[in-house]
Amino acid sequence: MEKKFDKKFTWVIKDFSSLKSVNILSDIFVVRGCKWQLNAYPKGNKGHNFLSLFLEVAGYESLPSGWRRHVRFRLIVVNQRSETLSRQNEGQNWFEEKPNGWGFASMLSLDEINAKDSGFLVNGELKIVAEIELLEVIGKVDVNGFHLLSSQVESVSRMFEKHPETASEVHLKNPNLRTGYMSLLLSLIDTLCQSPHKLPKDDLDEAYYALESLTDAGFKLDWLEKKISHVLERKEKEKDGEIRKKAIERELKDLKEKCSDLEAQLEKEKSEALAAKTTILFDDVIQ
Repeated sequence: MEKKFDKKFTWVIKDFSSLKSVNILSDIFVVRGCKWQLNAYPKGNKGHNFLSLFLEVAGYESLPSGWRRHVRFRLIVVNQRSETLSRQNEGQNWFEEKPNGWGFASMLSLDEINAKDSGFLVNGELKIVAEIELLEVIGKVDVNGFHLLSSQVESVSRMFEKHPETASEVHLKNPNLRTGYMSLLLSLIDTLCQSPHKLPKDDLDEAYYALESLTDAGFKLDWLEKKISHVLERKEKEKDGEIRKKAIERELKDLKEKCSDLEAQLEKEKSEALAAKTTILFDDVIQ
């Protein structure tokens, strides 16, 4: 069974036959924190009468030295009348500074694209689909201006998805400082991801200090402050509950001991009462 791709991106090129540019770029899209775009040559690359289509790393100039991306990808020129007639090519390559893009110079003949009723051009629109599976990332990944390890990308991306304003007022220019603060934020979140029972009070105190440091750097973390307060509240409730539990356990122990004494006394009273009810025999009388 074929392994699914991580991401599918659809690009609709309008007025394809009227384009004058040598090449055109799609909007940027993101796959697991890595930015990508498609580069199409509507008149063919280097004079060839074919649509040329490439997948490229977007904004690679800003990536740290030594970055690499190992990717399996599929590029599809969609036949809008019958998907079974769509044309596709698949590749698996390492993307790096040179080359930062891979694709196919002869994706589909321009004559075939422009042929009447071919199904590739409908109302002047050409539809292209890119499917991408990110196999391996070497070097750091840029997420909202923060250079992150690949292991951090998913967590940070999810955080920005939930709280897009988090770093909107962070104006640190030094990339190492930005990365350091983001690592501190991830460590703080990781600290809270455990049972309050296992979280020492000192760790919560340090969490507040870390939060203050991040806030001073420009991070907007009202949502995280509420979480810390909530965890502290649960911690206090746990402490109070533990005190009440021990008090009840002591009281219950005393009650059980008292109950045991009462049960013994009751058995004694039953025995004496039973003896008092016993019929006096002749031998007992003449003793």
